[in-house]
Amino acid sequence: MILGHGDDAFRFDRPIRANFSSNVYSHVDLSQLKEHLAAHLDVIGNYPEPEPYRLEAAIARRLGIDASSVCVTSGATEAIYLIAHAFSGSRSAILQPAFSEYEDACNLYGHSIEETDFSRADLFWFCNPNNPDGYVMPKEAVISLIKAHPITIFVTDQSYGFFTKEPLLSPAEALRYPNVLQLHSMTKRYAMPGLRLGYVTGCPELLDKLRAVRMPWSVNALAIEAGLYLAAHPDTAPIDLDALLAEAQRLRDALNDIPGISVDPTQTHFMLCRMEKGRAALLKDWLANERGLLIRDASNFKELDEGCFRIASQTPEDPCQIAFITALRFSVDAFLLPGRLINSVRPRIPAVSLDRQPCGVIFILSARMASGIPGTNLSTTSIVASGVTSLGEKPVPPVVS
Repeated sequence: MILGHGDDAFRFDRPIRANFSSNVYSHVDLSQLKEHLAAHLDVIGNYPEPEPYRLEAAIARRLGIDASSVCVTSGATEAIYLIAHAFSGSRSAILQPAFSEYEDACNLYGHSIEETDFSRADLFWFCNPNNPDGYVMPKEAVISLIKAHPITIFVTDQSYGFFTKEPLLSPAEALRYPNVLQLHSMTKRYAMPGLRLGYVTGCPELLDKLRAVRMPWSVNALAIEAGLYLAAHPDTAPIDLDALLAEAQRLRDALNDIPGISVDPTQTHFMLCRMEKGRAALLKDWLANERGLLIRDASNFKELDEGCFRIASQTPEDPCQIAFITALRFSVDAFLLPGRLINSVRPRIPAVSLDRQPCGVIFILSARMASGIPGTNLSTTSIVASGVTSLGEKPVPPVVS
């Protein structure tokens, strides 16, 4: 899917003032990395390594594993397509809703998609924490599935692994099992999606299959240089994860307080929102065009409907946010009717400058203007229960506060 992802500000004429659509937490200080890259721009004058051997070795040292168990890629998306290519024609199962590139890659390389009996799959794909709903499959459940299905290859996308406090299977732990491939994203951890840098960890026998279909020079020289610097300085661009997750929870609580909008439980900094009436695509366009705010229309995720959208918490909450929302809670009339935005009845609200107020306030006010119909919180369809051993089961997840 080339179109339909988040971070698509290029679609709108109005400048986007606050981007809630991307799961990349961009409020980090990359000055040290930028200074390093500026001092090493000469690397663009030569071809990069055909395979990023030095970076694979550097990452392996940091993880405490062998370099043969690391395969560096041009972002996690290249890893997804390499896996699908390496196992062309396989039967794949994908835990939905999920990042669309899993299925797109599988379709490109002739996989049959198993949608009912997961136990028949050669490959089982899932994201942990999951995109778009932020759910984390318990570590014990992951291990139980891996052990119960030793001939199934588990493709575990841990691109957002840094952004949760829930226990996850580490690369070293995953290497105890010969049927696990883990995807990791330096792009997301260090907020540098323009450089495209990720890696896969797994047993050397599986990674050899990926290397056999990887194009030479697929990772560019600047990305390799950035990766080498970050592997040597992993504390670059520090993030206060506790504060970020606390802000995400406050944002979720405030959105849940809006009639007609419900927000699924999340265990990371992004969350899945549902409107009982109306279309997320219209809400997205209105927020972008009228308020300069960008959300992710999530209606194109499998198993989600046209009322679903995703947002990510970005900035720490201003202390006045809750008071501000409370003061305006009943002063904004809804103008969203089923399936249609009625701009002619747009209510008057006090002018609020995005430069002076936290972005969360503006987003919540705009969302309140776009709804007003009591909503319900629909369940997700993830495998969640600790100790689950059947890939055919899809129990309702527990409520995570």
